[in-house]
Amino acid sequence: MAVQQKQQQGSSMMQKCKPYLAMISLQFGYAGMNVITKVSLNHGMSHYVLVVYRHAFATLSIAPFALVLERKVRPRMSFWVFLQIFVLALLGPVIDQNFYYAGLKFTSPTFSCAMSNMLPAMTFVMAVIFRMEKVNLKRARCVAKVVGTLVTVAGAMLMTLYKGRAVEMIWTKHMHLHGAHQVDAAAAAAADKDWLRGSIFLIIATLAWASLFILQAATLKRYDAPLSLTTLICFVGTLQAIVVTFVMEHRTSVWKIGFDMNLLAAAYAGIVTSSIAYYVQGLVMQSRGPVFASAFSPLMMIIVAIMGSFILAENIYLGGIIGSVLIVAGLYSVLWGKHKENVEKKEAEAMEIPVAINGNGRIMDIVELDEVQLEKAQANGKAVVHDHAAAAVVAVTVPAEEARMQGKDEA
Repeated sequence: MAVQQKQQQGSSMMQKCKPYLAMISLQFGYAGMNVITKVSLNHGMSHYVLVVYRHAFATLSIAPFALVLERKVRPRMSFWVFLQIFVLALLGPVIDQNFYYAGLKFTSPTFSCAMSNMLPAMTFVMAVIFRMEKVNLKRARCVAKVVGTLVTVAGAMLMTLYKGRAVEMIWTKHMHLHGAHQVDAAAAAAADKDWLRGSIFLIIATLAWASLFILQAATLKRYDAPLSLTTLICFVGTLQAIVVTFVMEHRTSVWKIGFDMNLLAAAYAGIVTSSIAYYVQGLVMQSRGPVFASAFSPLMMIIVAIMGSFILAENIYLGGIIGSVLIVAGLYSVLWGKHKENVEKKEAEAMEIPVAINGNGRIMDIVELDEVQLEKAQANGKAVVHDHAAAAVVAVTVPAEEARMQGKDEA
């Protein structure tokens, strides 16, 4: 018996740890994508071509699951839904990914991850604009979301406009001493200019990503098949990205790809971060909710900073550290506000009064009354105490005709 209890406790502990392990593994997957992609871009791969190959891999890896798992629940396609999918593909695979990769090319993986943490704040602002979120500054949760958004934007602006001095890490000090070289003023000015341009590209990418979330939430109400919707977005996005690449890249040589880092970057990004990540994140959201899943995103920035400093000898600047702290603080403020909102919503749903009908055709409402109210209800013959030990819980009967009239008045 003792052995069985220990096994059950171990199994229960493993079930509790699974969401945490899944999300931590997912952040390592995202971090690997940023570092591998940066290496590929540094080796001269066109980010336009990378977007095409990434979403081609994503489409091929998601499509079989969508065809099999959603074959009976997939809604019919309409022109309006197709138009929304077209815009979603334009926002996600084309605008978001191209600007993100361009920003990553001009900045660093750590900086790009930090800027992407602006997503919840930007999504909240857009949700308010489109009246999907209501702001009541008398409520603490609304104040937390507003303040968190402002702090996040302040952190992003600080990272964009101020670099500061480079912060030496213990494990990169030796590397920088041996690889140090003189940088003239012109080269430093050019680097700062590219950094500013990359920052603007990353902000545009995050804004497009937030817009995708807003439109996707509306599209799922009309086309309630998430896997199929993702497959269609990736497929249409691949076609759009091909057109964009032909416009922006006039050399056919950019399409060449072999068994090298470029293929690894495209396959890794498409399969790991667009397919496996989608599936794992969906499972975690079903069991623990979106707030739990979002809370792990700053971990990716820390992992990328360590991996980038080891693999790319990446410099970490003081402005980036301060800005990252502000962004993470703002992120958790927004997430806390959203969490409190979800808790209040669940509590409101739980407090809804259940209704039962007894054998005499009278509707019975399960309510809580104080002693005075209970005495009045019993005197009028409208209360039945079900638990004499806790007399506050009663069933109040209402004539069926009266209940129907009340329903009409409320309507």
